[in-house]
Amino acid sequence: MDKTLSGHNKKNTSKSNRYVLGIIIGIVSLNSIGFSIVLPLLPFLVSKYLPSNQVVIGMSALLSVFAACTFFSSPILGALSDRYGRKKILLISLLGSVAGFVIFGVAGALWVLFLGRIIDGLTAGNISTLYAYISDVTEPEERTKYFGYLGSAMGIGKLGGPALGGSLGSIDIGLPFYVTAVLIFISSLAVYFLLPESLTPEKRSKNLTLASINTFSHFKEMFSYQKVKLILVTGMFFYAGLGIFQFNFTIFLKDIYNWGPELIGILLTVVGVCDIFTRAILLPRLLQYFNEKSIAMSGLTVLAIGLALIMISVYVHSIAVVACAVIFIISGAGLFETTYSGVLSQSVGESNQGKLQGVNQSLQSANNMLLPLGAATVYFYYPGMLYTTASVIVLTAVFIYAKYIPKTGLFRDK
Repeated sequence: MDKTLSGHNKKNTSKSNRYVLGIIIGIVSLNSIGFSIVLPLLPFLVSKYLPSNQVVIGMSALLSVFAACTFFSSPILGALSDRYGRKKILLISLLGSVAGFVIFGVAGALWVLFLGRIIDGLTAGNISTLYAYISDVTEPEERTKYFGYLGSAMGIGKLGGPALGGSLGSIDIGLPFYVTAVLIFISSLAVYFLLPESLTPEKRSKNLTLASINTFSHFKEMFSYQKVKLILVTGMFFYAGLGIFQFNFTIFLKDIYNWGPELIGILLTVVGVCDIFTRAILLPRLLQYFNEKSIAMSGLTVLAIGLALIMISVYVHSIAVVACAVIFIISGAGLFETTYSGVLSQSVGESNQGKLQGVNQSLQSANNMLLPLGAATVYFYYPGMLYTTASVIVLTAVFIYAKYIPKTGLFRDK
């Protein structure tokens, strides 16, 4: 069944949109629980096929392969969703993840793990498609709020998933991967039976050419729009600064503070709670009093301060400083990323939402491929310098956003 939202005024369909957005948030929560279930098990699964001193190399290779596949596939899947609708592409993406995790569970050889990651990566368009879907069914001024709910749904899933994964993995190392596949398959059933198509035929992209399956042609098109380019460049600096924290922080705590898994796990739970609070509770209230640009710049500034505090904690050993740094980083990232997604969605028309969100996800994948190696090199020589660099990168994003991005974000293409 392929129901389609009618083309009449979106303001007259707010009740229907709330129903649809509720389904999307449920789907995202299920997916997030599924993905976070398997995270604690990856080192143990890889260790079945590699000696202990090569496990980190194997894990890095698996992550890089997935990121590389996502880099090339996301803009293409986004463009296809602009042409054929969000629902079909979302189903393909979810079913690709189901296949990938089933293959992971079966495994039997290292190359099978890589096959699972490749299949999942080549079909990894669910997040960008969901963002495009929300852009289709909401008014521009509402999108930031709903993007915040989407982010908080991801955070809710991440809270309980790792503990559940550890329990399931103690029974059988492959069991969490099958459970994840089941959860994502349930999500695909919800999409098929409950989720209407959001992009009506008259609003879809009319042309499908060879360029539509060329990742770099989508980059060229999106970056040809000056204001879109400036927003994306700001996002690149933001994700680079935040990525340094995400890729390095657990290693930092282990090396500098001699923390073990238990303390790190507690802190990561605080991260999840803070992320949910910022996106689902704090942000909607701030939007009642401040414009998106003010909130975004405040978020970037708070993020930069948090990164600087981690640098300070190298010299001033204090759990309080580390805790403050984490709260600042997660709160700042939550405020900026959500408003950034809202402004980005307002920069093009509906027929280009999928392509734009695909390019944005592709840029994040490029960040995941390239950043860990450079960050590891700097950290090896001077841990404090790594977070000083991250703070400077984020402050660069503050400058670009302050100078070039308008207060409302309400512009189209050129």
